[in-house]
Amino acid sequence: MLLTLTTTHRPATDLGYLLVKHPGKVHSFGMPTGTAYVLYPEAEEDRCTAALLLDVDPQLLRAQKDAFELSQYVNDRPYAASSLLSSALAKVFRSALRGASKDRPELTAVPIPLEIRVPVLRGTPDLVTRLFEPLGWSVTATPIPFEAEVGGGSRYVDVLLTGEVRVADALNHLYVLLPVLDDAKHYWVAPDEIEKLLRSGEGWLAAHPEKVLIARRYLAHRRSLATTALQLLEADQPVTEEESELPVARRAPLAEQRRDAVLAALAEVNASRVLDLGCGGGALLTALAKDRGFTEIVGADVATRTLDVAARKLRLDRLPERQKDRIRLIQTALTYRDDRLRGFDAAVLMEVIEHVDLPRLPALETAVFGHARPGAVIVTTPNAEYNVHYEGLTGMRHSDHRFEWTRAEFAAWAGRVAGEHGYDVTIRGVGEDHEETGSPTQLALFTIKTEVSA
Repeated sequence: MLLTLTTTHRPATDLGYLLVKHPGKVHSFGMPTGTAYVLYPEAEEDRCTAALLLDVDPQLLRAQKDAFELSQYVNDRPYAASSLLSSALAKVFRSALRGASKDRPELTAVPIPLEIRVPVLRGTPDLVTRLFEPLGWSVTATPIPFEAEVGGGSRYVDVLLTGEVRVADALNHLYVLLPVLDDAKHYWVAPDEIEKLLRSGEGWLAAHPEKVLIARRYLAHRRSLATTALQLLEADQPVTEEESELPVARRAPLAEQRRDAVLAALAEVNASRVLDLGCGGGALLTALAKDRGFTEIVGADVATRTLDVAARKLRLDRLPERQKDRIRLIQTALTYRDDRLRGFDAAVLMEVIEHVDLPRLPALETAVFGHARPGAVIVTTPNAEYNVHYEGLTGMRHSDHRFEWTRAEFAAWAGRVAGEHGYDVTIRGVGEDHEETGSPTQLALFTIKTEVSA
């Protein structure tokens, strides 16, 4: 999917300073569902265009939580602008969204002529106009027809916005309104989304004639969240400087808390040679790579495409040889014995076991705890009891989960596995603890019995 920003401000190449992206380079950023690129098709004194291209990998997309209604196999997510593009904006233009520019700080406060093009966006011309026109944009929304042999119009539009607007304001308009128009966020909408909406909507959302529709769609039609957001808008509660950095909420996301809990457990067992089993796109691997205390890091996954994404995220091709030698990525199935996984201080299965069919779980137990036999094993998995706190959630948290266990079920499994393979085990919660349902994630730390390893 594509988005372009063009200016005729002179010198137009100042756009590079405002976006904090050099016009002479191609910038790439690893995303959970692919790769985002920023490049400049034109960069002259009188006209400059920056393009944000999001290359979505369908295989990675299938691994994300399906919040939209289309099939996970055939859908418009790689092509039509959506919350995926909004997330890319937040990552690659983080400083620009805040209105920060080290080299042109005086220009960040100045409206400049801008032309924004989104070639494929799900929506109608009327809705696009209702959302952007009150913000000072001149709107051209052209319906995209089906092929001639099919006939008629599709539900997509080609959008062109023109106006004199601060770059930071323009980006924040897009950050909020792209997913509003698409009306199908690709991730689970939690209460911290209210803070994102209020921060990005500061200065314009409260007075917008469609603020009710914006709040409802941005917050995935979760009535309680939309009501809270609108009440805060009416109260005109200021967003503090501490909260102003997109898209981080005041409370760390659960994924971050889970990663930190795993790192703490690795420190607890003094691990230096670590396996990340089912490493996916490399979320944990990047954290491990930053800590020089981990002398050998191996990421293992069954999907070679996923390993390619992890390699890009780790920037293995750019690392100095000494750092690169610490890290290996290997393709393997965790339900089969693999001698390459033997002899490590610790192995991590972070949000992995729930993706394994229950009849295949004993094979994983044998391969990891029996054959690879690391000194410690760290397992995290969802706590099914906590699901009642996710408004509107029916069934499991992810379409690919084969099961989700209660605390008692997880404890019973962990105790059995520890007993059969000569480990001790302790279990703890990760995330906000609820008196009745516990924490959203449960973590088991297995440590090999000293008498067995002697």
